[in-house]
Amino acid sequence: MVADLSQLVKAYDVRGVVPDQWDEPMAELFGAAFVQVTDADAIVVGHDMRPSSPGLTGAFARGAAARGCDVTLIGLCSTDQLYYASGALALPGAMFTASHNPARYNGIKLCRAGAAPVGQDTGLAEIRALVEDWSEHGAPEPSATRGTVAERDVLADYAAHLLGLVDLTAIRPLKVVVDAGNGMGGHTVPTVFAGLPLDLVPLYFELDGTFPHHEANPLDPKNLVDLQARVLAEGADLGLAFDGDADRCFVVDERGRGVSPSTITALVAARELARNGGGTVIHNLITSWSVPEVIGENGGTAVRTRVGHSFIKAEMARHGAIFGGEHSAHYYFRDFWNADTGMLAALHVLAALGGQPRPLSELLAEYDRYTGSGEINSTVTDQAARLDAIREAYGARDGITFDELDGLTVTSPDWWFNVRASNTEPLLRLNVEARDRKGMEAVRDEVLALIRA
Repeated sequence: MVADLSQLVKAYDVRGVVPDQWDEPMAELFGAAFVQVTDADAIVVGHDMRPSSPGLTGAFARGAAARGCDVTLIGLCSTDQLYYASGALALPGAMFTASHNPARYNGIKLCRAGAAPVGQDTGLAEIRALVEDWSEHGAPEPSATRGTVAERDVLADYAAHLLGLVDLTAIRPLKVVVDAGNGMGGHTVPTVFAGLPLDLVPLYFELDGTFPHHEANPLDPKNLVDLQARVLAEGADLGLAFDGDADRCFVVDERGRGVSPSTITALVAARELARNGGGTVIHNLITSWSVPEVIGENGGTAVRTRVGHSFIKAEMARHGAIFGGEHSAHYYFRDFWNADTGMLAALHVLAALGGQPRPLSELLAEYDRYTGSGEINSTVTDQAARLDAIREAYGARDGITFDELDGLTVTSPDWWFNVRASNTEPLLRLNVEARDRKGMEAVRDEVLALIRA
């Protein structure tokens, strides 16, 4: 039987339901294929807290070792901890996680040495083809010399590396609530924050891949409700929420209000530009107008790119950028092998807040200049027709510009909006920003009427 991997192998990773779409024998094939495509003689592998993760990880390691590759298992880790290991050890890596997906899912995020991403155009298509072929015809004979499998703990080294990139020596004491969502933040936060002048209030730190309290997806506002309530109840200085594999971090201010990832991007950009004496910062096209403004005001060069981590990482490398940020709360750092780490962004927020006396909402006001809609999804059968209708509606108006870097971006002096088609679902995604709420709501409602006509 030929395995159909079309629903399993995505643009940037492997992700599907266990055991319906994939299982340990298939994970073993992925391990062998990864070694063959990367031509690696050694790799590093880690996993999250999902019930299926240890078994899948062990199978992947067996497949790799059977091809003569030495495997270093770093055990339970966040995705950015795996990227740290790939960078520090100069080894290709595999992270077993399905991020914020429900418990029955699992997946693999793959990278080459130095945390360089493996996507459809950089090896994932070849890996899929090998697994499909081997599942039909049988895996190739093992290598004459089997690779070794060894364990190594890199958590303390990961924490030390991050703490070496942000000066937290002079911060004032802060009370911080952290919602780990039963994900890997419960594993990394205690080690990274140890020794800092923080009164840490942990929320859902128990590692539990069944997610008994809420989805580990802070991008959905309903999953921030518990954190917001706890920040207010504790009188905390701020709240932090990590997703399931703890590579993304969301911030709540002392009033219990969610902070836009664009605002965090602008804050961290200003800090990294000061630390590096200038440089290039990457942002995707649906971050706020405030992001390129702050970059320019702080002596940096802003480079706008498409949505998606493979595009951000490619632009980071091409421009030698010091930092990159996305609306989805992925934050990328040159000094972290151009990979994304929400933990490092969180440390920047703590350093910025703790280095001055004002509350977080006041500190961030200068970086939060406009009103955004957030991303609004609409189910649409004919995406191209709806985009044509939007072009027609706005094309005759004065002062309007069109841009098709990623979907359709329409800009006026007082607002902009972007409409993008989903790669995987019959959806159009809308983001709107304006100078004030009234203007944003007027544009949002007008464009939604066109999308949903």
